[in-house]
Amino acid sequence: MALIVQKYGGTSVGTIEKIGNVADKVAACAKNGDQVVVAVSAMSGETNKLIALADEMSKNKHAREMDVLVSTGEQVTIALLTMALLDRGCDARSYTGAQIRMITDDVHGKARIKEIQSEKMKADLDAGRVVVVAGFQGVDENGNITTLGRGGSDTTAVAIAAALGADECQIYTDVDGVYTTDPRVEPKARKLDHITFEEMLEMASLGSKVLQIRSVEFAGKYNVPLRVLSSFEEGEGTLIALEDDDVEQAVISGIAFNRDEAQLTINGVPDQPGVASKILGPVTDANIEIDMIVQNISEDGCTDFTFTVHRNDYDKAHALMEKVSKELGAQKMKGDDAIVKISLVGVGMRSHAGIANTMFDTLAKENINIRMISTSEIKISVVVDEKYLELGVRSLHDAFGLDSDGQLKNL
Repeated sequence: MALIVQKYGGTSVGTIEKIGNVADKVAACAKNGDQVVVAVSAMSGETNKLIALADEMSKNKHAREMDVLVSTGEQVTIALLTMALLDRGCDARSYTGAQIRMITDDVHGKARIKEIQSEKMKADLDAGRVVVVAGFQGVDENGNITTLGRGGSDTTAVAIAAALGADECQIYTDVDGVYTTDPRVEPKARKLDHITFEEMLEMASLGSKVLQIRSVEFAGKYNVPLRVLSSFEEGEGTLIALEDDDVEQAVISGIAFNRDEAQLTINGVPDQPGVASKILGPVTDANIEIDMIVQNISEDGCTDFTFTVHRNDYDKAHALMEKVSKELGAQKMKGDDAIVKISLVGVGMRSHAGIANTMFDTLAKENINIRMISTSEIKISVVVDEKYLELGVRSLHDAFGLDSDGQLKNL
């Protein structure tokens, strides 16, 4: 008998029929002898409808009341799913975040989990019941309803799995696992049987939308095995767990990319202490997240400073840099919001030399110019022109043999 935590997202519970299908899956798991906790999202589109109602009612963002409002979407789902389970002869009980005492801090809209009081859930599981929990929500120490922000239901499921010591946390979604890259860009992309927490965290941070970063961080911290599965077709999915020393890792596990990049460059800035702070300070003060940074120092005592931001922040950052450029007496300031970031990810890089050279050589053969480079122990990222995204991903996917077993081809 295993203790399993399952999570179903909005598309998986988007209609009464789909909720019934989820109930069939959960009931089958319970009848197999496993203890099951289910965390669910609001039905697809419901949270957006609630936000639209708030926008219609008030132009002000009342954070506390917004959490009270949007948390009701998940409450509808847990009640309907529990009804469906009971009708199938499967004993079940639903709980809101407040009822299981998922204690968070008091930051409305993006609260962090502090504690889960698991006694009620354990008692129900020992009594043979399925526990159905509303994802995305909790309460602060004063009893105020809070929400966990984007991807909150994934985080709820992983946190419950950690609190209960679950054997596995299964994330059911509209894809059947984690792929070597987006199949819509590279049709030969291959589903991975397993991937490490480190690799999945990099993939999520670099643009892969299969799992949210917070849930992967949580799973890695508490060593909760994650499995990504499809709600709509059978399969083993992809297991995300600690690196297995007994298994030889592929050189590269996957290729991630991010279309939402923009680049800003200030040329000819005096090379002196504190110049980086003077350039980036106004950007961070404006709550704009900076991604990649490159600084080049020339022989004339000046420096060129380039960095990337999210494309949504480009106009705001551009205006700030125009002002900073004048204050510093820079020679020129320019920007470009038609760039993308392509990244190779794999723990196998640690024991294989020449990965970067293979990447650069592959892109050069396709006449793709690299604008910026960033590396870490298990990642290499490059910035290229947006028009080369698909060509770059496909050529790298082929060069690193990702349609087979991730082994390097001879270039």
